[in-house]
Amino acid sequence: MPKHVDHEERRQTIASATWKVIAEKGAEAATVRTIAEAAGLSLGALRYYFKTQDELIGFTLELVKERVQQRIQRILEQQLPPAESTLRILLEMIPHNEETYQEMSVWFQFMNGVRQRIFSPESDDMLQGITLMMTQLEQHDLLKNELDMEVEIERLRAVVDGLALHAMISPEKYTEEKLIRILKTHLNEIFAASEKD
Repeated sequence: MPKHVDHEERRQTIASATWKVIAEKGAEAATVRTIAEAAGLSLGALRYYFKTQDELIGFTLELVKERVQQRIQRILEQQLPPAESTLRILLEMIPHNEETYQEMSVWFQFMNGVRQRIFSPESDDMLQGITLMMTQLEQHDLLKNELDMEVEIERLRAVVDGLALHAMISPEKYTEEKLIRILKTHLNEIFAASEKD
């Protein structure tokens, strides 16, 4: 009797093998052949799931986004005070532990090389997420009244981008505690007085 194969689980295994190859050898080594070997599959078996390298890399990057989104959803389900919830959500966009560091490493190594081939130029999930978050905070009167929302959205995005980059380059310097202090300082500048820590 043929063995039942969970195809989604197999795709996840292949994506995990892709992460391992990147972590150990760099993005340049993440060829379809190398990834097939790391996943313990034949080249033909891997191509059954992913016809091209771009398709494989696209799935791997989508998996990173999906994991971040799942963690953010769990934060939202806790119904924390707005300031704490916002802080925790932003922290999920920055490498601050082994899991998020690995995810961001995958993301950074591939985005410059494949973004234009895999994603549309309009695809910017971080900006969309920050825009939605800031809009909801404004609608609930949790932000200072005098803020220029367009500027503040871009400024917050720049803060998160900058911290993510520095945390990747110098993780020993940008500890989780330091990242939290920096984010809190920024959020205290935009939150209404009643919402500040």
